[in-house]
Formats: sequence, C-alpha cells, structure tokens
Amino acid sequence: MIKYIVKADVKEQLAKDYLKRHENISSTLWKKIKRQDEFFVNGQKVRATQATVKPNDIIEYNLPAISKVEAIQIPLNIVFEDDYFLIVDKIAGMLTHPLTFENTQTLANGVMYHFAKTNQNVGCHPLYRLDRNTSGLVVFAKMPQLQHQLANNHQKFQRYYYALVHGKLSQKQGQINAPIGRKKDSIILHEVNDEGKHAITNYRIIKEFENYSLIELWLETGRTHQIRVHMSYLGHPLLGDDLYGGKLDLIARHALHAYKLKFNHPFTHEEICLSSSLPDDMEKLIID
Repeated sequence: MIKYIVKADVKEQLAKDYLKRHENISSTLWKKIKRQDEFFVNGQKVRATQATVKPNDIIEYNLPAISKVEAIQIPLNIVFEDDYFLIVDKIAGMLTHPLTFENTQTLANGVMYHFAKTNQNVGCHPLYRLDRNTSGLVVFAKMPQLQHQLANNHQKFQRYYYALVHGKLSQKQGQINAPIGRKKDSIILHEVNDEGKHAITNYRIIKEFENYSLIELWLETGRTHQIRVHMSYLGHPLLGDDLYGGKLDLIARHALHAYKLKFNHPFTHEEICLSSSLPDDMEKLIID
C-alpha cells in the first residue's frame, strides 16, 4: 500500500490534483490508480475521482504487482529493505534485468525469488540498471508506481561511483558536460556527439598511481554507458574497458563500482545513506 501524508501548507483540494501537483503522479499513473477501486483517505475507502484532501490527511492506494520475471534462487547481498524498496549489492558479471536472449541468471531473478520466499506479493522494478560488469548498489522498487515516479531521478537518488582510469587527469576535480548518443552503425557503442542527449558527470581524484588513477564520480543524468563514454572522451578510459579504449592487462572487466547511494526516503522522509566496499579485483589495484 502506497501512503502519502498531505503537506501542511496546502489548501483543501481534490486528491487527484494534490497527487499530481505535489507528489508528481502522472496522468497515466492516475488512470491506473482510479481503476483499481482501492483508494483510501484517513483509512476510509473513497472514490478516487471525488475524494478531497486537506493538510495532514493520509492518502493510501494500491496497485497490483505484476512481474514476468522468473523467480530463481540466486545468492543476494541485500543491504536495505522495507515495504517500498529493496537495495542489493550486485556482483560484476551479472545482468541487472533479463534480456530476450538471457533471462534466468540475472539479479532480478534472484530478487523475485527473495520476494516469493518471504511471501511478498510485490514486483521487481529497478530504478536504474548497472552494466553487466559494473558492480555495486542497485535499487528495486516494490511497486510499479514508484519506479515510474523515481527512475533515474538523480536529484532524489544520488549515486556515487569509484572508477580506475588510465593515466593522470590534469584537473583534480571537474565536470564533464557533453551529450551522449549511440554511435552510428553500432547497436552497443555510444559516443559524445552533438545529436546525443544531455549528459553530465562530475568527478574528483581520490588517489594517483604510476599509470592510473582512482576517481570518484557522481551523475546528474543517466545515459547508457555514461561514465565509460565520458572518461574515454577525456582521454582516460576505464581500466579493463576495451570497448572504449581501456586495456585488460590489470583487470578483466571495466573498473567501475557503484559504491554509495544517498536519498531522502519518499515516504518515511528518513535520510538513507548506504555504501558498498570495493570488490577484490579493484581493491588489489589501490593497495600500495
């Protein structure tokens, strides 16, 4: 059940208007909500289309959790869970979500097994996806409406990464503001080009080594391969990222780890800060 407490500084109004104006509910999502006939104000079931709310009222509604992902027993490293979210520390080499040609040994399969094992009638809705060989924290919403509202919201969900890149950067910290689009004649590769979508990556140097550097990055947008493309564009591709110019002599996969996540919980309003330790293949490269 999704729950909102009406803000104290609003006037009495239709619940529909409140949810759209103040909770960023889309028209598409509102249509799904009103069709379910499961809408409550202060614990009383009401017609969603006619309900009015005033400050401090409690709005609750439910939507069916539908997921076509098969539940398969896969070990999970769960770092956070409540009624709304499940946050998992993903290992490198695993897809976040099934693809047409690979649909059983993914993180989402393991998440669905966890939900089934713990008798949770919820769905599997990643707010973002990490590349197969990127390790670190992934957020799954338990309801589709949460995914719709929050997916790739870099203001509400702040994601921080560690990367090992070739060479030494000329600036100790900076911002890369360069549009990213698919490379012509490729279904995989992306590049910086004028026809691409707006993309911003921030970075700062953590430690420098003889031939490579450890950097921290945080995103303001969420484009495909964004960090990998932007660092290659700067002339400092990730170690192990042979797709974008990195070498494989020190690590067998691109050296990128989603190590920290910060957000204000949209329902409990608690500040959540979670972290994940560097995996062994990256850790060994920063130990003197």
